[in-house]
Amino acid sequence: MSRSPHRRAAKANEAGAWTRTRAVTARIQLPARAKRGEVIVVQVLIRHPMETGFRFDEEGRPIARNCINLLRCRYNGVEVFRADLSAGIAANPYLQFTTIAEASGEMLFDWIDDEGVTGTGRAALVVTG
Repeated sequence: MSRSPHRRAAKANEAGAWTRTRAVTARIQLPARAKRGEVIVVQVLIRHPMETGFRFDEEGRPIARNCINLLRCRYNGVEVFRADLSAGIAANPYLQFTTIAEASGEMLFDWIDDEGVTGTGRAALVVTG
């Protein structure tokens, strides 16, 4: 039996509070290696329906608004990118930004939608020189 990418689960965060998570996939692309001081391009594609709240289902009932409203990227713990999204963004939002390769480490992405469901993704970067 295959699992839906939008299946919800409960998960305790560091403070012990329960949050809803969804098995949402994100495709993150960045160079595997970069030289120190080099400007790198980071691309992220998040699989999410981005419902506007203006559509109706097959039985004429309105589909509730559910959009990612905040996306953040932290590079070795420092926030390097933040986007406030809205219903004007298409389903499966794709974003691209640049940052400077300073040290080897991890880029951690997190986002939250209108239902309070969170998602995360991560990618490693090796910096040389």
